[in-house]
Amino acid sequence: MKKLSAILLIFVLLSAFAGCGTGGNEAGDASGSDVIRVGIIQLADNGAFTDMREGFINRMRALGYTEDKMEFDYKNANGDTATLNSICQAMVNDRKDFIVSIATPASQAIVNMESGIPVFFISVSNPVGAGIISDMSAPDKNATGTSNAIPVSEMFKLSDLLTPGCKTYGLIYNTGEINSVTTIEQAKEYMDANGLKYEEAIVVSSSEVQQAAQALADKVDAFFIPNDSMVQSAMPQVAEVAKDRKIPVYGSSAVMVASGALATISIDDVTIGSMTADMADQFLKGTPIEKIPSVTVSEFKMVINTTTADTIGIKIPQDILDNALLIE
Repeated sequence: MKKLSAILLIFVLLSAFAGCGTGGNEAGDASGSDVIRVGIIQLADNGAFTDMREGFINRMRALGYTEDKMEFDYKNANGDTATLNSICQAMVNDRKDFIVSIATPASQAIVNMESGIPVFFISVSNPVGAGIISDMSAPDKNATGTSNAIPVSEMFKLSDLLTPGCKTYGLIYNTGEINSVTTIEQAKEYMDANGLKYEEAIVVSSSEVQQAAQALADKVDAFFIPNDSMVQSAMPQVAEVAKDRKIPVYGSSAVMVASGALATISIDDVTIGSMTADMADQFLKGTPIEKIPSVTVSEFKMVINTTTADTIGIKIPQDILDNALLIE
């Protein structure tokens, strides 16, 4: 009898230990818990990132991940890299079920920690070049997501349509953002091939952007602003400098246009957030993250600020107005 009792005791103990596994981040693991805990991180705050974040959250809710099934922990580093790294570490320490990173700097920061937590990135222009993944079609590093490659040549063609005669462009960007550097390199290549000139100013904080714009304004016919988190956060200052000189600003997002730039050809920020949510849903329903290809958004829209056009004396042709999203 004692021998039988001992065997039963060992069986109970083994069963208890088997039930105390650490879990992990296999596809579908998070959906088995009571509440799926999602971290959302970004380097800086701007309207584009807000739209992306809301697009992601609203899509997840629409897919059935209601408040009692999924909670979001959103953190913004307010443009400070050290703060961003601290936020990422806190998310890792808290063992989120997965993390959503908005734009390149936040995505690099969290992926480089190699935490084992799945990462879904939103709006990274060059995920491979940024070292976030090695292959778009077969993503590694426990990450996948959406890319917002900027149609640079189309931007300059739009400039030719709206403000013909622009020969020298002012470029303001942060060399610490690989997405920005990639877009600037493409812009320079286009301008070199088409007989255009450029002046550039490099900034390391958003507080330097206005001064950079002022330094370039008397040397250029227009500004071209890449998809740069730091510069985008200071777009109203760039727009004011440009309006004072009566020169156009061509931005890389609709939010830049809403902040005073003249025009852009860009993705829809809500849509790219929603697309990334669909990828997270695939993961939660059992698809391994490495089997979810990263995608480049290829649908763009023309956005024009009609108030800015009036302020700097630009007459927009009616056929262009008829095919653009207009912001006043």
